[in-house]
Amino acid sequence: MAPLQFQFQFRLPPLSSTSRSPHRVSCRSMAASPPPPTVRTVSIPFTHLKETHKDLSAKIQEGFGPQGLGIISVSDVPDFAFLRKKLLYLAPRLANLSEDTKRKIEDPDSRYSFGWSHGKETLESGKPDVFKGSFYANPIIDTPTTDAALLYQYPSFCRPNIWPTTSLPEIEAAFKDLGKLIFEVGLLLAHHCDQYVMRQGATNKTQGLQETLRRSRCHKGRLLYYFPRPLSECKEVTGSTSSWCGWHTDFGSLTGLTCGLFMRNSVEVPCPDSSAGLYVQTRNNEVVKVIYGEDELAYQIGETTEILYSGHLCATPHCVKAPSGENAAGVERCTFAMFMQPDWDERLKIPEKITRHGELIQPNQALTFGKYTEILNNKYYQQRTT
Repeated sequence: MAPLQFQFQFRLPPLSSTSRSPHRVSCRSMAASPPPPTVRTVSIPFTHLKETHKDLSAKIQEGFGPQGLGIISVSDVPDFAFLRKKLLYLAPRLANLSEDTKRKIEDPDSRYSFGWSHGKETLESGKPDVFKGSFYANPIIDTPTTDAALLYQYPSFCRPNIWPTTSLPEIEAAFKDLGKLIFEVGLLLAHHCDQYVMRQGATNKTQGLQETLRRSRCHKGRLLYYFPRPLSECKEVTGSTSSWCGWHTDFGSLTGLTCGLFMRNSVEVPCPDSSAGLYVQTRNNEVVKVIYGEDELAYQIGETTEILYSGHLCATPHCVKAPSGENAAGVERCTFAMFMQPDWDERLKIPEKITRHGELIQPNQALTFGKYTEILNNKYYQQRTT
């Protein structure tokens, strides 16, 4: 099958000067201004989503369209609440394994895109991110390829999964079960995105989003664990909106998100700060706090979907604010993200005028998604020298 051609045709006004990179937009401080408004996600019941002939255009447009927040939640997904907690409760156990044990499940050759990763990414300040640890794996396929050339060319996609089979064996099944569920629900949502764009009269000459994702080998799950912080640090981050995760847009297609789970001393607790959570930058450069239920599954649009659909569906910059204040001391947070992405050999045609990554991506060129991602990853991990 010939590689799918993605064409950049952004119809949106350029983002503010904060959108200088795929992962980071400069940190905002809200200390001198009122707190941002809180907005509920557009929500679709799972029973509606699985009806392939149901017209969900209004919901898709409201959540993912040019005036939307780039996020939609899905409610009442069977088994989701159980699988979410089953995996998230394993995150502290993984993070608290011995350093020697965690080194055995690191993969430096993938630039820490498989297995355990801690302190390998950089924050907006340029310092290593030691606030959280991550465990990456492809929940759909353990070994995407055995081709040595591809393993070298696209290590962040092509290398095999690494599981802590002796130190925490139960995490493999829990990770795969949740990842596969988010993937299958995401495919249903992608179908309705395809139908919405077709109803807009913007037919695509190649396959739509659902088939692009269905045949991809590049999907990646990320289990995140935010380490508990002392009171002194909780007080320091009060004014920073992006204190836990910097401003960024996802450069995949769809990102499935679970609501964060907070714990203190291994006991689940409510979020200790109402201002903590997910923040999104709107088309009008307004910052809003976005909420959805803990038993809902949220999906955010990534850059390549915006490319595929010529701006009919749009990615938005977003970040995560840490809780602050006395009640936040000693609190840990666990969550999971499922990055649904095109295959590494899907081709992107970079236009003459680009609104993102201008310092990294040259206009008027063709790149595979794999190469595109490797270029962007160079900004956040040590570049390969061989």
